[in-house]
Amino acid sequence: MDRLDAMAIFASVVDEGSFAGAARRLRRSPPSVTRAIAFLEQRVGATLLHRSTRAMRLTQAGERYLVACRNVLAELASAERSVGSEQAELQGVVAVTSPATFGRLHVRPVMDGFLDAHRGVSLRLLLLDRIVNLVEEGFDVAIRIGHLPDSSLSSIRLGQVRRVLCASPDYLARHPPLLRPVDLARHACIVISQNAADQPWRFSEGAGGRQRPVRLHPRLNVNEVAAAVASAAEGHGIVRLMSYQAESEMRAGRLARLLPEFESAPLPVHLLAPAERPPTARIRALIDYAVPALRAILTKVEATFRR
Repeated sequence: MDRLDAMAIFASVVDEGSFAGAARRLRRSPPSVTRAIAFLEQRVGATLLHRSTRAMRLTQAGERYLVACRNVLAELASAERSVGSEQAELQGVVAVTSPATFGRLHVRPVMDGFLDAHRGVSLRLLLLDRIVNLVEEGFDVAIRIGHLPDSSLSSIRLGQVRRVLCASPDYLARHPPLLRPVDLARHACIVISQNAADQPWRFSEGAGGRQRPVRLHPRLNVNEVAAAVASAAEGHGIVRLMSYQAESEMRAGRLARLLPEFESAPLPVHLLAPAERPPTARIRALIDYAVPALRAILTKVEATFRR
């Protein structure tokens, strides 16, 4: 069996959450998907997925191997694009929108790579934290975080992110331990908000449990993510961030994750495009470039925070 093909099948199984879903998406038979996973597990000498009648989840070896697969598939896609210079050069403008911080950290670098590969294309990139109506506002592609309502948009799942509670090791050494969400009342909290109203933080009571609000009295209420991250990393309080916002500080050891057992369920990340009109060649090229690149990024982020 072709190893790259098996890697792509493995990534699809994880994206779809099941062998049957991957088989439908790839238009393969379910036994062929099963054989591909067995082939990879035999090659690496480790179990990649824990399977039961109710659920499927990655093993620790599977998490590491998924990151490698995403990177290999993204590099392969990039190499194939780079040798396509004999094809007619793409021309025109593509309009893309994304949540502000995710766009600044991750979407913008991917878009720069796409523009470097396609000199005849220009990009309009709108980074803001509101739902953009792609059709009415004239956008071709959107990156969206959260569960999707039924709509006329086509969607490609890129991965998932989660809300995480963080503080610096220095802050934690100077304050009482945080054992449950209600203990936040005894701590300095940093809230990211566009208004002065205090919004509760919601926590889950165990896996799939009810959401419980915790009312806060923040020491700092700030409307910008980077400012909140810096304040927490410098030891001024506890902050609640999206995983992609906290990842670099977590990897550097400047922030530590708190109460992971009370976190809400992860939120999906999708790439969206209007479904009623077929994409132009330049839009199709951008989607083909962005999907593997963003999947590789989100897989790396999720590996940092997977329980």
